[in-house]
Amino acid sequence: MDPIEQLNAGDRDRRLETLRRLSDERQGAWTDFSDEVNNHVHTIYSFSPYSPSAAAWMARSAGLRAVGSVDHDSIAAARETIDACRIVGIGSTVGCEIRVSFSGTPIEGRKINNPDSPNLAYIVFHGVPIGRIDDVDRFLAPIRAERNARNRAQTEALDRELRSVDGPGVSFDDVLAVSMAHEGGGVTERHLLYAACIAMMRRLEPGPQLRRWVEARLGVELADRVRAHLDDGSNPHYVYDLLGALKSTFLPRIFIQPGPAECVPVADAVAFANAIEAVPAYAYLGDVGESPTGDKKAELFEDSYLDLLFATITDIGFRAVTYMPPRNTVAQLRRVQSLCASHGLMEISGVDINSSRQTFTCPEILRPEFRHLIDATWALIAHEKLVDADPGRSLFTNTRLGGTPLPERIVRYARVGRAIDPSNPGTAVDAAVREGV
Repeated sequence: MDPIEQLNAGDRDRRLETLRRLSDERQGAWTDFSDEVNNHVHTIYSFSPYSPSAAAWMARSAGLRAVGSVDHDSIAAARETIDACRIVGIGSTVGCEIRVSFSGTPIEGRKINNPDSPNLAYIVFHGVPIGRIDDVDRFLAPIRAERNARNRAQTEALDRELRSVDGPGVSFDDVLAVSMAHEGGGVTERHLLYAACIAMMRRLEPGPQLRRWVEARLGVELADRVRAHLDDGSNPHYVYDLLGALKSTFLPRIFIQPGPAECVPVADAVAFANAIEAVPAYAYLGDVGESPTGDKKAELFEDSYLDLLFATITDIGFRAVTYMPPRNTVAQLRRVQSLCASHGLMEISGVDINSSRQTFTCPEILRPEFRHLIDATWALIAHEKLVDADPGRSLFTNTRLGGTPLPERIVRYARVGRAIDPSNPGTAVDAAVREGV
């Protein structure tokens, strides 16, 4: 059986035991480490082909030295991520991704970083201390409940759309069946479309027949590249390619805008994250050309008012900006880097993993203009582990460092992060004492 199939099976304990066995078998035959890291991997607890154990396996197999789980509206992957990374001997960091409302701020009403909803933006809680995971889950639980009420209504709209063209029906039970909602996982629009894709693939043979049906009956416009993928019935990524095509052009027909109970005020979310010594990060998207996952069309986002955006998020209390080096141009990211420096914001990188077609590697981070993001990852790891043992050792509020500027703090915390034994995160404090932080 394929390792990923094994690592996706059963409950958390079974997956971790499987990972121990597979890791023992792989010893001496792992891919050599690079310096690459990835802080933005989604798991089955939002939408992804990978359990946290499978994500750790994929990260180590790709030669990554550290990986972070970040699920939509859920932190249920966190403990398994930490344990799985310990097993394969790489660094770990955990958090979650949510959408918040910018109502009442200077950028109210604008399209921010969310293709579906003006005024709403994606943000990330990075570096959640393990002792605060349950606090985060309690914060997210009502958000998930509100989202699922909307998901149910969207599923009913999806079912009507499919049945109106003699397609297969889809129920909310079908959607829940392809999610981890029963274990505190988030349910996203991708889950709705995934359930629809599975139903279509059962009704029609994957390949030209299904592709023609999607174009003719659903009225979905397909790029030549996507059409070629869907004409190949043996394509191992078929369901994800079909999902991407539907998300790009079909989803707006069933999408219902979220309300204020689902997307809380940005200031409330940031205040909560800061109170638990997590790292609230604005997720920079920037004007989009071709989407790396094939499910976002070319659109304009924050770049036309970026100075105002950075002033706003700084005033709100954000501690960081997170971005994906492969997604943007060097010119875009140089501007982001300059604004982070002038506003005292940490830079955090990651590549959004939610499809089997994506790779875990991010060679762009090894380029000179991005290598500081590797230090930032290790500093984030050190912060997360140290705060759990001693809240006074926060990267941002550690009085031992006096007025030390943030860039220098990051370099010192990065040395601590690299010195932590991946198999024993408890060594963090000893490393911090040696480094004087």
